[in-house]
Amino acid sequence: MIHANHISEDIIEKTKLFVQKELEKAEGGHDWFHILRVYNNALLISKDEDVNPLVLALGALLHDIADSKFHDGDETVGPKVARTFLFENNVDSKIIEHVVKIIKHISFKGGNEAQTFSSLELDVVQDADRLDAIGAIGIARTFNYGGFKNRKIFDPSIKVNLEMTNEEYKASTAPTINHFYEKLLLLKDRMNTKTGKKIALERHKYMEQFLKQFYAEWDGEK
Repeated sequence: MIHANHISEDIIEKTKLFVQKELEKAEGGHDWFHILRVYNNALLISKDEDVNPLVLALGALLHDIADSKFHDGDETVGPKVARTFLFENNVDSKIIEHVVKIIKHISFKGGNEAQTFSSLELDVVQDADRLDAIGAIGIARTFNYGGFKNRKIFDPSIKVNLEMTNEEYKASTAPTINHFYEKLLLLKDRMNTKTGKKIALERHKYMEQFLKQFYAEWDGEK
């Protein structure tokens, strides 16, 4: 008899290889190393949460398998790719549906769009993903993506917009510094878990210090 744990470990390893191959040419902030950091963050956070480990692992590994930012804003591609892969690997249908829902609902939405699905596994993976969007790595990823999209670093004449709808947020071409206020600095208060909130607080403080230094240098004060 094959033990269930062996089956789980097998599909997790297959998923890692699949994601590595799929994201081989991905933008640096959304590549395999981003996935691996989110996966490791999720494992860390989940130590204090009563979650299904297989759902958690697959959700973390597949959460950005086809980010809508790189598919003309189409949010259906990622869930479809994940569903097909898991189905072809004979994963239980209930687990597939849960993982697909995590992928559909994990992303930060501009404005105040309500989340329509919740689970402990989503809470953990969402926190893990958000932690990778803040702190030192978050800063690096933000400027990497800004460069990828050929956006300005900063333009004092372009004001921060906290009233954007989700569609406006997705279509925004604002300077990278604006993104700190329109997303990154908001994440600390949107964390779901105790561990996630604790880590986020430290990373948030690091971003605030970075911005203070940035403006001082911009204005020629340092």
